[in-house]
Amino acid sequence: MKNIMLLTASIILGISGHANANKATANAEPQKLQQTVYYGGDIITMEGKSPQYVEAVVQREGKIVFTGSKAAALEQFKGKAEEVNLKGKTMLPAFLDGHSHMYNVGFTAMAANILPPPDGPGNNFDSIVKTLKEYKETSDGKYTLEKLGWIIGNGYDDSQLAEKDHPTANVLDKVSKEIPVLIIHQSGHLASINTKGLELIGYNTQTKDPKGGAIRRDKSGKPTGVLEEAAFFKVLLPILGKVDDEMSSKMIEKGQEEYAKNGYLTAMSGRTTKEQLTALKIAAKNNEFYLDVVSYPDITLGTDFIDGNDYSPSHEYKNRFRIGGVKLTLDGSPQGKTAWLTQPYLVPPSGQKKGYKGYPIMDDDKAIEYAKTAFKHHWQLHCHTNGDAAIDQYIKAVDAAEKEFGYPDHRTVLIHGQTLRKDQIPDLVRLKIYPSLFPMHTFYWGDWHVESVLGEPRASYISPTRDVIDAGLTITTHHDAPVTFPNSMRVLDAAVNRVTRSGKILGPKQRLTAYEALKTFTEWAAFQYFEENSKGTITKGKLADFVILDKNPLKIEPMKIHDIKIIESIKEGKTVYPKAQ
Repeated sequence: MKNIMLLTASIILGISGHANANKATANAEPQKLQQTVYYGGDIITMEGKSPQYVEAVVQREGKIVFTGSKAAALEQFKGKAEEVNLKGKTMLPAFLDGHSHMYNVGFTAMAANILPPPDGPGNNFDSIVKTLKEYKETSDGKYTLEKLGWIIGNGYDDSQLAEKDHPTANVLDKVSKEIPVLIIHQSGHLASINTKGLELIGYNTQTKDPKGGAIRRDKSGKPTGVLEEAAFFKVLLPILGKVDDEMSSKMIEKGQEEYAKNGYLTAMSGRTTKEQLTALKIAAKNNEFYLDVVSYPDITLGTDFIDGNDYSPSHEYKNRFRIGGVKLTLDGSPQGKTAWLTQPYLVPPSGQKKGYKGYPIMDDDKAIEYAKTAFKHHWQLHCHTNGDAAIDQYIKAVDAAEKEFGYPDHRTVLIHGQTLRKDQIPDLVRLKIYPSLFPMHTFYWGDWHVESVLGEPRASYISPTRDVIDAGLTITTHHDAPVTFPNSMRVLDAAVNRVTRSGKILGPKQRLTAYEALKTFTEWAAFQYFEENSKGTITKGKLADFVILDKNPLKIEPMKIHDIKIIESIKEGKTVYPKAQ
């Protein structure tokens, strides 16, 4: 990695940001400006409490300069702008990513896809072994092995495997006994490694479990290869530390492609490490971003690298990149059974006794300390809390931070909130904690929550979107990529329908209308980012960030929403998906 001080200086001296781009064209002659008139389809502005349509939109040099009737647009801009007939398609403001890990999406895009159907082939141990063997002979497999020294797969899910268990070291030894193998659980909170990997890391019968994690073991105490939380991250972080500038650039490109093809033109890189932040800043310096990327560094890794040059209180971008605040993580994954609950899991994971409730990442005092640090510096705080016990801890931490260092309009965010209790919602309202919920769980793990994780009635209350909206909170929904693909239409479908893989409607009272669900990654998401004045609605003066769909989500049969296709993504008046050949 290049010297971080030189990088910071370069970014400071660089000319970038939306405002500078617009100033550059302010004095240009109108006939030379890049202008586009869009008409001929359903143009939904996303303004107001009910759907509003306009016949035409005009963008000039990346900003919206007109919304209104087609006749007025063509009269005013005839011969001065390119005309685009939508031919019955639907235009919306581009989507803003409520929560995910963009940098890691690029990393997993280069790994073997062992996700379960419909996203991948991973339906049993044999399919995972077969996929990994085939992957190691591919260009991505060879490149990753050369750079990182491991065969890496992403996305296995024990809840969807025929064996209903995690692949162990013995299973992964069938891929290779000479090369270390790492496969990452779809939750991103667990993993499994082969015997060579265990030897390389030094995990054995004498190794103690790290704080905030666990090494799963057989009856004799020998590690099985399955790793939880901190035990997994101790393996992953050194691997990621081997990523060089060339590989980072490839990962960032692949990550942006995934977001653009799903209509997300503002992407989040959550829980960013120091090395990842350096890579992102290098990409910004080199003008590699064609999307807007917002980073939330992991506050537990230190705050010395979040200084005035990196964090902008006015939320301005430099070369399409900015630090938006900090990320805190207080527990793990509900589907992986590491989330911290107040009531026991329905079926405890392997090696745990009845009454098991998961576990915290840290104690209350530490959580409060981190929250106070964020509030003291006026950094927006995002916090991963899946279990209701972790949510209790977060509420306590924010309450203490607000009392000592309260500042107006902090827009603190609760991430995931899978087991958010109804009695906790008033505290979120009181403290102005805005939830970013994960209703895609209803499809991907809804059946698993009913059968093994939570049981009823808790399972039906996961991601209670209706109740938090009715309480008056501004919410977002998300995909948490690379936990799932950044599939915007699957996010929309889950918020509207809450249908599980088996076809069960899980928590019908928590469903949203299609318009409300669209708000969660347009107007309301822009508010979460402090960007409501420039994004989220098709409004004169805002950025010309658009997405074009083949069908109107407000007019289609709700159960067919996930089949809607993204036709085009337009960032500040320029098409970024599909890319020009």
